[in-house]
Amino acid sequence: MSTRPPPRTLTVLSRQSLSPSMIRVSLGGPGLAGFPPDFAGGYVKLMLAPATAGSKPVVRTYTIRHQAEDAIAIDFALHGGEAAGPATRWALSATPGDTIKVGGPGLPKPLPQGRDFYLVAGDMTALPAIGANLEALPADARGFAAIEIQDERDRQDIAAPEGVEIAWLVNPEPGQRPALLVDALRSAARPEGSLAAWAACEFSAMKRLREYLRGELALAPADLYLSSYWKHGMIEDEHKLAKQQDAAAQPS
Repeated sequence: MSTRPPPRTLTVLSRQSLSPSMIRVSLGGPGLAGFPPDFAGGYVKLMLAPATAGSKPVVRTYTIRHQAEDAIAIDFALHGGEAAGPATRWALSATPGDTIKVGGPGLPKPLPQGRDFYLVAGDMTALPAIGANLEALPADARGFAAIEIQDERDRQDIAAPEGVEIAWLVNPEPGQRPALLVDALRSAARPEGSLAAWAACEFSAMKRLREYLRGELALAPADLYLSSYWKHGMIEDEHKLAKQQDAAAQPS
């Protein structure tokens, strides 16, 4: 029986603003020694200081956007330009030399190989994973990705295959237009052949995507990754409970 490795203590190397709604913190230092390679698109657990002394750390899950031998880069989406949660508050104040305990990494959830066409959808919380997944596709891959951003300036350079079209959908009020992503996927022209999809976003938007991808398109589990990363009006612990209740209500 394998045991979970203890958390690493990583050091903040840099913090930069990528766009009005996203910042990047690079972590490294001696604590990164032995970190497994090729985990871009995977995740880590950031262990943040509790609100009150003696309480357990606040744990938040974030995607590894880039990985180098001496650093991992974590991108933080700022809903509405504000840091509402403890992780984004930490990221906004992070200074080179600061340290943080980090658990993981968890395995990436990449797009499956060998499909004729890929459908991808997500908001800014999923943008790091989407970027890593699109960049990992073979050069001849074809597909359509709908990415919801909060500001026109939130567009990012993603080294996706030439045959993958990226549609940037501007919504300055995250969580307020749950049909935006599914409507974009419905409008995508795609060829005949095998299909796979990857989608992660706000909870209500995820449910609409599920109705389309799992329901109407009848994608099998091997061809579909679908997750909600947050729920409008809820903190992460409340969202986790909502996800559990939703999963229990789904047919097996």
